[in-house]
Amino acid sequence: MTKHINSATQGVKNTQGAREIRSRWAQETLDILDNGQYINAMGETITIHNQIKYTIDHSRLYRPSELPDIQHAVEARIREQADTLDTAAIYQEIRNRIECTNESTLAAAQRLAVNEEKQHVLALNFASARNPGGGFLGGSQAQEESLARSSSLYPAIVQMEEMYKHNRQEKSCLYSDYMIYSPDVTIFREDQGQLRDQPYQVSMITAPAVNAGVVREREPEREHEIELVMKQRIRYILATANEQGEENLILGAYGCGVFRNRPEEVARWFHDILFKEGYGLLFYKIVFAILDRSKTGGVMTAFQTVFE
Repeated sequence: MTKHINSATQGVKNTQGAREIRSRWAQETLDILDNGQYINAMGETITIHNQIKYTIDHSRLYRPSELPDIQHAVEARIREQADTLDTAAIYQEIRNRIECTNESTLAAAQRLAVNEEKQHVLALNFASARNPGGGFLGGSQAQEESLARSSSLYPAIVQMEEMYKHNRQEKSCLYSDYMIYSPDVTIFREDQGQLRDQPYQVSMITAPAVNAGVVREREPEREHEIELVMKQRIRYILATANEQGEENLILGAYGCGVFRNRPEEVARWFHDILFKEGYGLLFYKIVFAILDRSKTGGVMTAFQTVFE
């Protein structure tokens, strides 16, 4: 049985001490997942064994060969909807469904699933291509690490060795279109690490972005492929979410961290697919959750400029 994290460890900055604290949280998360329960701040035992098992058992690996058929079926549905609207009406309808917010993926997930009580909420996990959960066990701090540390995501994706093995063997850092759909992932931590009084569920798609920085440095002859690969991967992510019946999406600055995709380009790629190709018609709400604490706010501004 796990112990509740002391509140004195909350709100730590990204220092070596903070890394050690996050690493301890990660180990505690593994204990929670093994035990199927945790003790909240009120001393109550919160049992989540069945929810964890459901997510593990029903997670699905999507192979690249499967995705074109899914995309074609989804695009047929888009055409059916678009046939009833003119272009201006389509753009306005989609624009009303999109918002850019300066918040974390976890904060957006809680806002939609708990505060707004929306159903069929899905968050995109900006995944490591080669290591499930990225560096969360070692205390690294990025979007995937936060999700893995705070939820039942890790055991759902670590079982999909085929995807990670393929990407480890892949020479190019464009990576493959393998992705994982995990339904009803149980979130039991807040952003700052404390255990929640009550957990909640959102589904997740785990899909690595192109490592644009490495491609530019080590594969300059393939730099022109970055946009093509990223746009196709975004289509596959959105098509898979729709195929699974998801209605409310949490996206973000996909691949704009250590993978060094340019925010203004990623924002434009999403815009092209959501608006010009009509994918935005498939969902009720699309949140670009972008936690931008920089003085310039450059990442957030890039998305706001494109979408607002």
